[in-house]
This record gives sequence, C-alpha cells and structure tokens, in this order.
Amino acid sequence: MTVPAVLPAAPPALTSPVADAYARLTEVFPTLLVQELADGAGSPQDGGWVGAAELSAGGADLDAFLAWDNAQVLRDYGQQARPDVVASFGLHRYAWPACLLITVPWFLHRRVPRLPVEDVALQRALGRMTVRVRGFACLPSDPAAALPGARVVPDEEALLAEVRDAVAEHMGPVLDGFGPRMRRGKRALWGMVTDEVVEGLWYIAHLLGEESRAMAELEALLPGTTKPYVGTAGFRELAGPRGESLPTRDRASCCLFYTLRPEDTCVTCPRTCDADRVRKLSATA
Repeated sequence: MTVPAVLPAAPPALTSPVADAYARLTEVFPTLLVQELADGAGSPQDGGWVGAAELSAGGADLDAFLAWDNAQVLRDYGQQARPDVVASFGLHRYAWPACLLITVPWFLHRRVPRLPVEDVALQRALGRMTVRVRGFACLPSDPAAALPGARVVPDEEALLAEVRDAVAEHMGPVLDGFGPRMRRGKRALWGMVTDEVVEGLWYIAHLLGEESRAMAELEALLPGTTKPYVGTAGFRELAGPRGESLPTRDRASCCLFYTLRPEDTCVTCPRTCDADRVRKLSATA
C-alpha cells in the first residue's frame, strides 16, 4: 500500500487586525456594515457610494450628499432648514460612523487603524462603509504587532495619542469640505468632532454592555487639553426620581436640531436643563 506523503502544515492565514472589531460592531449595530478592501482594490464609485476624499473636496459630490439631508428634513419636518443646518446634519451623519472606524478597534482590541480620507467610502442609504487599512498602531503585547503595517507604541498613553491623531488625520480634511457651508469657526467644528467621538463610542459600548468602561476611557482620551479637540468627554451623573444614577454628558457643540423643533432638544444638548434631562432619561430607562 502506498503511503501518501505528509505535507507540511500550511502557515495560518494572517487576518486583518481590525476585522474582528468591525464584525463585532455590525453584530451589535446591524445598520452599519464595514467592508475592508484589499490592496489594489478600488473603492465603490456608483450606486450611492461617495468617498471621504470627495466630501473633503467640497464640490458636486458634497452637494449631492447634502441633498439627501435636505430632502429628509423636508419629508420629516415639512419645512426648509437653513443651509448651515443641513450641512451640520450631513457632517454628523458622516462623522458618527467614521469615528467608530477608529475608536471601536481601539476600544475592543487596542488597535488603532490609520484611515486617511482616500481610504474610506460610504453608502449611507444601505449603512455600509468600505475601508483600506494600510497601517495601525498597537501595544507591544499585541499578537498583531508582528503583522505587516503594525506600528508598536510603548504604552496606553501613547496609544491614546494615536487615537486622537488618527481621528484628526481623517476628520481634518472632511471639515475643510463641510466647513464653508456651516457658518462655524474651527473651534466649533472640532467641538462637533469631539462630540462624535464620545457619543458614538458611548452608544456602541452601551450595546456591548461596557458603558462604564467606555466612559472612563473616553475621559482619558479627551482630558480637555488635547487640541484640536474641544473640552473633555463631558460626562456627569444626575439623580433620578428614585435616587438612581442617570449618566449624561454636556456636548461641546450643538447639532442645531432646535432650529426645527425648539421644544425637542437632545438630552445632551447645552440647551437642555437638568430637570428636562432627568425627565427624558427616566422615561427612557
């Protein structure tokens, strides 16, 4: 009987350092699906896709992107919003998921991808994003430190700096595109980014059952002295009607929703008093 030759075991396939984090994100938040692109693969161009680089250019692609927000306001609220309000809504709806592309891998696996605008695209109607991860930062103890594109940093503090730098690298050009339409200065624009970083991860962490850890780590990420970001994470606690703790935060910016519904401000809006916050948070609980 011929004995077949024993072949050497194939080396284990190297997986993306952020694939598990993006899969977990979709698992708890199914309306956002992130697909990674291989090197050399082009970003989607048609069918409602728009690249972050095109939004950053501030031209016809941004016009088309904001037309969606304008139509949504007319449909849902029956009135025409100011152009700067439409632009603010559009920026929020891009920045909220875009910041998660960086903060979720950091929060779950201590890996921080670098995502310049050329490597991200969005299909907002389907809730899909594509990314191309060329490099990432991680800690020395991370098994992914041996992967191509890894940049090892010495400790947690250095990794926090990587998160801030990665978000700023991506969002800076995006603000250049949206900014002229928003009638806001640089500080106000970066206040919006600060809020997107905090509120996006805070929400996802709640779905993951790790809200308290996320709040502590966001406070370390944004201590209030890290430009271009504005202010701290802004968390604080209120007492509910039965003495229960109700976590809230103070936003660094305003989304301008009050211009459409003055009586219905967001629970973290600077315009919402603590009594209204307690009432809204208690009703939600």
